[in-house]
Amino acid sequence: MKLPDALRKATSLGLDLVEVAPTANPPVCKIVALGKFRYDISKQAKDKKPSGAKLKEIKFRVNIDDHDYLTKIRHGEEFLERGNKVRVQLQFRGREMAHQEFGMQLMEKVREDLSGMSQVEMEPKITGRNVTMTLSPLPASRRKRRFAPLPKTTETAVSPNGTQS
Repeated sequence: MKLPDALRKATSLGLDLVEVAPTANPPVCKIVALGKFRYDISKQAKDKKPSGAKLKEIKFRVNIDDHDYLTKIRHGEEFLERGNKVRVQLQFRGREMAHQEFGMQLMEKVREDLSGMSQVEMEPKITGRNVTMTLSPLPASRRKRRFAPLPKTTETAVSPNGTQS
């Protein structure tokens, strides 16, 4: 339909002719109420969620047990799998400050274990009694988990009289 014909049809319906895709060849137009069209566009702009990744945090201590360490690493992998950044924080207490090299070794181990899922955004940095490191997720096609996620088990409750529910 030619432009004059489209304008005539829009005015006969009491609506407006709105150019939707001006760069297309030929340009694309719509016959709509302009106020409603603007309202819909502003509504769509508000509904878009921010695409910025959330920052999740995992806290360690120098004398962490192997099982606790694995659990925290699995949580880190889950966060990275969802596209979140992870801040790894190591806290020293008391006389642990005398052996900061153990903390740095633990941070290197965390970096190594999460290397299949992430890249280091901020190198380990000592600030006071803490060491922090920030990891950002790799692109989804390059992510590879090292530690299998914990299986979800369903627990059965046992009542005081011995029957299961």
